[in-house]
Amino acid sequence: MEKHKEEKVLATEVKNELEVPKELPIEPEEIKEPIIEETRRDIDWTPKTVLGKQVFEGKITSVEQILTSGKKILEPKIVEYLIPDLKTELILIGGRGGKGGGAQRIPIRITAKMHSSGRRFRTSSLIAVGNGNGLIGIGRASSVEPRTAMEKATNKAKLNIMMINRGCGDWECGCGTNHSILFKTKGKSGSVHVQILPAPKGVGLVADNETKKLLRLAGIKDAWSRTSGNTGNRINLISAVADALKKLYIYEK
Repeated sequence: MEKHKEEKVLATEVKNELEVPKELPIEPEEIKEPIIEETRRDIDWTPKTVLGKQVFEGKITSVEQILTSGKKILEPKIVEYLIPDLKTELILIGGRGGKGGGAQRIPIRITAKMHSSGRRFRTSSLIAVGNGNGLIGIGRASSVEPRTAMEKATNKAKLNIMMINRGCGDWECGCGTNHSILFKTKGKSGSVHVQILPAPKGVGLVADNETKKLLRLAGIKDAWSRTSGNTGNRINLISAVADALKKLYIYEK
């Protein structure tokens, strides 16, 4: 009988030792701070310039801070690091014969050069980048391979990032929000002349499809546009639009 009681007591003690309390005390060492690196776009980025090191160390926290100070961006990774929501648009600058005649627009322009060994082809690409909130850039590059041309053009667009001032400059609206531009602006490239005018809320973007891509990337929702010249040359057209948007910030200063 005594032996049975001893075994019962022993089993109770073992059970008590194995039981885990419902609320464990949390030690200070277990409380960890949120990892900042997880929110970074490119953790493995190794800066090569002084500006890149300042961005990586957290001394510079925005692209606006760089552009206001007048420093030149020499690394595309700086823009990727500071603008995680950067968007990219392909501009249709090339064309090829479509079915039943006409031309089909493509994002690559193909050029040929005659050599003694035959024709040698090169491709060029025009890329626009922006965050939809007042930052935009365009870049053009060429290469033998289309993919390489697009990558080079994207990197150039990031290096050419610029600020766009927005507002409500239409007398019919006067809402004070950043849905349009503040005043009429003009741009020129080659034979193409472009005018962008402020529009009231709800009008939308009254422009061609390629110009709309640039305005959307800049965060402009309502605007009128007027163009003249050889607008079939999409490179000159987009360059003229970018020139007009750039003047919104220059003249405001």
